[in-house]
Amino acid sequence: MNKFFEVLSNNAEPGLKARTGIIKTSHSEIETPVFMPVGTLGTVKAIEHRELDEFDTRIILGNTYHLFLRPGIEVLGNAGGLHNFMNWNKSILTDSGGFQFFSLSKLNKNNEDGVEFSSHLNGDKFFFTPEKVIDIQRIIGSDIMMPLDECLPHPSEKHVVKKSIALTARWEKRCFDHFKSTNEKYGYTQKLFSINQGSTFEDLRKRSIEDLIEIDFDGHAIGGLAVGEENSLMYDLVDLSTGILPKEKPRYLMGVGTPVDLLECVERGIDMFDCVMPTRNARHGRIFTTNGEINIKGAKYKNDFESPDEEFKTYTSMNFSKAYLRHLFISNEILGVQLATIHNVGFYLNLMKNIRSAINNNEFKAFKKSFLNKYLQ
Repeated sequence: MNKFFEVLSNNAEPGLKARTGIIKTSHSEIETPVFMPVGTLGTVKAIEHRELDEFDTRIILGNTYHLFLRPGIEVLGNAGGLHNFMNWNKSILTDSGGFQFFSLSKLNKNNEDGVEFSSHLNGDKFFFTPEKVIDIQRIIGSDIMMPLDECLPHPSEKHVVKKSIALTARWEKRCFDHFKSTNEKYGYTQKLFSINQGSTFEDLRKRSIEDLIEIDFDGHAIGGLAVGEENSLMYDLVDLSTGILPKEKPRYLMGVGTPVDLLECVERGIDMFDCVMPTRNARHGRIFTTNGEINIKGAKYKNDFESPDEEFKTYTSMNFSKAYLRHLFISNEILGVQLATIHNVGFYLNLMKNIRSAINNNEFKAFKKSFLNKYLQ
């Protein structure tokens, strides 16, 4: 029987936790460390499946909260799951909606049983229990499911966080028990990760992790970071977390981040990332390049006929000049957003490909230094 996750290589350079591995789902084999493009509503915004395929994208994200509201679980069930609905034959991970309950906190309230929330679309009221979150993701049919958790804002008072991680642990145990007592709907295996919390309190983060690793989840996610704390503090908490989390299971840092964040957190032992940054920034004309991020709408690019990234253009097929891209954005042409998104997603996936190669060759430190010397110049 194939293992769900296997570590392939640990970087032999002293002081590094960076590693490569492979996650095997029923839909794809995912090389790690991996960046997962965010497809909240069953689409990675402004990029087609064929471009994702060209970049060898093997996993994307969907969101339980948003998919529950639109198109709804009846439609997804009738379609035979999200894979069939969106015609995507690689892996899908679905977030449980916990972050949306945090970001839309004015519309929700929770208790021991779960979360009551009002739809941000029309105000309709719903109630998510840990069990219902699992049932919805069974219908969605994601390869990797996430449990219901409580994500708190930063900063939060310690007594509030202490109470919250206990609630999260109880919710996640209920998710796990319900997951084990129910079956897949579409004939392939689904996996369930945990999400540890604890805000920026090291002792509470440690307690949350220790409570959850006692349960046999298939992988473990670090939640509640990148919500306003200093980057250096996030890195320290990631380092703490990966020192406790099981080495034989994948480690997923949720909602992170910039290219710099990816390098820093791979160094600290993270295997999986997701973030809306490459697609969201693209929609605003922000382009990631080898020499840093640029605002393509700037007047200085009006007569700049070079590629946005000469070193990188062969990977993204980005054979359009900065002047042309600027023209598209200034003219509000949809193609500008599409091309910028293709470039940014490709940039992130190529970065991860190069990171994996550097780890395998025990050259991660040199690669990181070289990349950052150009990117942060």
